Amino acid sequence: MVSIGAAYFLITENKSSKAPDVLNPIDLNPETVDQDLLQVGQGHKIGEFSFINQDKQVIGLKDVKGKVFVAEYFFTTCQTICPRMNDQMQRVQAAFKDESNFRILSFTVNPEVDTVEQMKRFAQEHNAIAGKWHFLTGDKTKLYEAARKYFFLLKKSEVENQGDVGSDFIHTNNFVLIDREQRIRGYYDGTNPKEVDKLINDAKLILKE
Repeated sequence: MVSIGAAYFLITENKSSKAPDVLNPIDLNPETVDQDLLQVGQGHKIGEFSFINQDKQVIGLKDVKGKVFVAEYFFTTCQTICPRMNDQMQRVQAAFKDESNFRILSFTVNPEVDTVEQMKRFAQEHNAIAGKWHFLTGDKTKLYEAARKYFFLLKKSEVENQGDVGSDFIHTNNFVLIDREQRIRGYYDGTNPKEVDKLINDAKLILKE
């Protein structure tokens, strides 16, 4: 899987002392943006969603409104990039363990395997803090729709056969940073500690806004 990372944007800046700008579809690589949203120059926000977490709770947009959060797509049986991403996400959780206005949302790409029970075991293995780090499962079509139309996490060229999961399979190494107003503020390579350091720094700056 090709990293989007720092190359994701058409124009990039690295200002560690300044919170990152809001990103809209028009700012992103058009290959990752749903056709109907390509010309959105401002105002894009994460839309409504509703999935089940590892504690059998329904988690939706209402649960992260007014909070800063990080989103990722993964699957529990992944043995390639996911272990590195999970290690880095544990670093993110540790950095904000006492911050009440910060959340982590890990959406599965393989809900057929990643049941609530499986997600619970996985959350425990990764020391997820209840109410802080949500492992979300549910309807596959809705999970994928959120990835494509809200978070812009898939290039068309990156749709490939992934064995039993099928050909329509989302799997990237990117973490997405979302602000209190449900706006995208950055993409970071979740396998790269330096980029995750930047994510942590950017999130701290956004929390001060």
